[in-house]
Parts: sequence; C-alpha cells; structure tokens
Amino acid sequence: MPTSEIIAESFAPPRWLSWPRSSIRIIDWNIDRGLQLRAIIDFLGDTNADVFILQEVDVNARRTHHLNVAQEIARKLRLNYVFGREFVELTQGSKSNPAFHGQATLSPWKISRPRIIHFQQQSDFWKPRWYKPKLQTFQERLGGRIALSAEISIQSVSIICYNLHLESRSNDELRLAQLNELLQDAGGCDSTQPIVVAGDLNLNASKPAIADLLARAGFRDVVPSSRVPTTPARHLLEAGRYIDWAFVRGPAQADGGKVHRSVRGSDHYPISFELRSQSGRTSQPKE
Repeated sequence: MPTSEIIAESFAPPRWLSWPRSSIRIIDWNIDRGLQLRAIIDFLGDTNADVFILQEVDVNARRTHHLNVAQEIARKLRLNYVFGREFVELTQGSKSNPAFHGQATLSPWKISRPRIIHFQQQSDFWKPRWYKPKLQTFQERLGGRIALSAEISIQSVSIICYNLHLESRSNDELRLAQLNELLQDAGGCDSTQPIVVAGDLNLNASKPAIADLLARAGFRDVVPSSRVPTTPARHLLEAGRYIDWAFVRGPAQADGGKVHRSVRGSDHYPISFELRSQSGRTSQPKE
C-alpha cells in the first residue's frame, strides 16, 4: 500500500470542450467510510458534477473490503482524484499492510497542487492507550484532523478547494480553533481566485461566533445547512444535525444550494451547489 500522505491518480479522459461553461457544480459529502459504496457511486454518477469533496474515505480498511474507496469511485466514474491521509486506522489493517482514513477530492478536470493542512489543535481521543483492548470498537488511530487543499482547473476557471473535516470528539472551542487555522491558510490565497471551503464541520456554523469568523474572512455560506439537517435523526427528540457546510469566497456567485435528504448511502446527506463567475470574470489557472 502507498505510504505517502497524499495519493493522486488520474482516470479521467482528456476534455477538449471549447465553449464557456455557465456554472460549476460541486458536491460535498461525508460518505461514512464508503461502507455503501454502490449507492455512493450511483448517486455521484447521476449528479454530473465538476467537483466532488468527500470526507471519511477509507483506503485498505477491513470494514470496506480493503478497497481504496476514492480510487474505486474515480475508476467507475472516470475521474481524477487526490486523497489526503487523516489517520492510520490501527484496528483496520496491519503493520505490514496499513489502513488509512481521510478526505478525497475528485473531478473530471485537472487537479493540481494538492497539500495537507495538519491542524495544530487536536483531540487526543484517538491515541492508542496501553489499557485499551485492541478492538475495532475503540477505533485507535495515529494522526489527526486535516484539511485537504487542491486547485481544480475547469477550462479557463481555476478554483481552490479546501476539503475539511473538523474534530468530532471534542467541543466547539477546538473545532473553532481548527477552522481558524484553515481560514488563516486561505487568507494567503489570491483574493481574485474563487475559493471553496466545504466539509463536515461537526458544528452548526450558523452560531454567531462561527458565522462572524467566516464573514470576517470573506466567506459566505451557500447551502441551507442552518435550516435543513444534513444528517438523519439519531433519536425521536432530534431532527438531525446541522454539521455539513459549504462556503465560497472571491469572484463567484453560488446558488442552487441543496441538502439531498432523499439520498441514502451514508449517515450524512450530500449537499450541492452551483458556482458561477461574477461579472463574466474568470481566474486563469496558474502554471
């Protein structure tokens, strides 16, 4: 198995379209490791999207039949992909044949400059302990939460995508610190280039402190995640959680934001939106 923190492969055929595109369709989804891979591929294949931003993606894990889940999706749908390793899953592989877990960004278009942002603020919940039984239930891991950044060139438009997964085993204070680390990184990007931040935040980003942090960094939310739950209800007293979000900054207008609550295949619902260039301007891909 590959040991690099980033895996990148290309399965998309060359694209020679010459007419300008009116919009870019983006899908974000926590796919719950890829446990229901057939349903996941069926939905993604029907969307005709330009960018797929996926969290909780397995590579060589026992629970997902030792598949590289991102590679399977890319092969079936003829996409390019990059995978960023978040954790080594100690109960899902072996020393000689390790299993990984992380984020994957896929597209039929060229993906370049992939890199990982390792959050400095982390929970120690996942660390192996001598007193913990070596069982899958305890989900022992090495690593930590990340954001996967990549640049996608769609004809004359170049967008930066941050694929984000904030910590689930802590409080909003830690998640807010991780989000702030990402926003600081995005602050160094060209302000004339569209930037998309999307993923599983494990928090409700409509809360005032979080919404204010994003607004001050120039980001606006583009999916009605504050009104429509992005996960199924876990019990009778809960409608679901509002934790999957997408944000846009720069010269692009986002509309058509949707939570796909009829879709099965994960313990999260997919979200989608359309990205359109503002005032007819586009950003040229960097060499």
